[in-house]
Amino acid sequence: MTVYVDDAVHPWRGERWAHLLADTLEELHAFAAALGLPRRAFQDRASGAHYDVTAALRDRAIELGATPISRHRDRALVRAVIAHARRQGRGEAC
Repeated sequence: MTVYVDDAVHPWRGERWAHLLADTLEELHAFAAALGLPRRAFQDRASGAHYDVTAALRDRAIELGATPISRHRDRALVRAVIAHARRQGRGEAC
C-alpha cells in the first residue's frame, strides 16, 4: 500500500498546497495523523478523498515515506491515484 503526495501547486492563503492521498483510507488517516493533521482536515468529497498539506508538510510527508507524484512527469499515475481517491470519496469499493 502507498501514500502519495502531489505537487504543491495550489496557492491559497499565502501558501502552496498539495494533496495527500493513499491506496486505502485507513492508511491515509494513519499517515495524516503521523504528520500531525487532525481528522477534521480530511476532505471526503467526490473530487477525491484526501488531505490538503502545505509545501512544508509535503516535504515532511516525503521524509516519512510518501511517494511524490508530479502532474507534469507522472500523468498516468496521477490520473489513476486521483480516480481511486474519487471512488473512495464516493464510498465505492476500491
